[in-house]
Amino acid sequence: MREILELLERDAQLSHDTIATMVGLPVGEVDALIGDWERSGVIRRHKAVVNWEAVEGRDQEVTAFIDVSVAPARGVGFDDVATRISRFDEVRDCYLVSGGHDLRCTIVGRDIRAISDFVSQKLSTIDRVQSTATHFVLATHKRDGDTFAEPEPDHRLPVTP
Repeated sequence: MREILELLERDAQLSHDTIATMVGLPVGEVDALIGDWERSGVIRRHKAVVNWEAVEGRDQEVTAFIDVSVAPARGVGFDDVATRISRFDEVRDCYLVSGGHDLRCTIVGRDIRAISDFVSQKLSTIDRVQSTATHFVLATHKRDGDTFAEPEPDHRLPVTP
C-alpha cells in the first residue's frame, strides 16, 4: 500500500499503531506489510536526515556532484559502469540521467583534495568513462525534503476574543 510507504519515507519513526490509524488498517496487517517490504528490499533502511552544518565540533565534509560521460557498451549500456562507481565508499548516490552527461554521482570527502583524488585516481580511470564535471556544494538549504533554514518568526498580531 503506497500510502504506508509514503508515511514511512516522510517519518521513519512513526509507530505501526500510528500508521495503522492513519491508513485505517489493523496493526497486524501494517506489521506484516512493513516486515515483507523490509525482507524483500522495498524498504532499504530507516534513516535520519541530519543537518551536519549545525553540529558543533564536527569536522566538515565536502560534498560534490560529479557528472560523468560514459561510452555505452552493447548489452549493458551504462549499468556496469554505474554499478562499479556505486561500489566506492565515497559515493553516496549514483543516477542515470538525461542531458549532457550520462551519470550524476554525489560524492563525499574529508576535503576538496580528497574529492579531487577520487575523480583523478578512481573515477576517471574506469574503462569507458570519457569525461567528468565536478560541482562542489557550497551550502545545503534542503535535503530529502527537509529545509535547513530557520523558520521565520510569526509577525502577526495576536487576536483575542
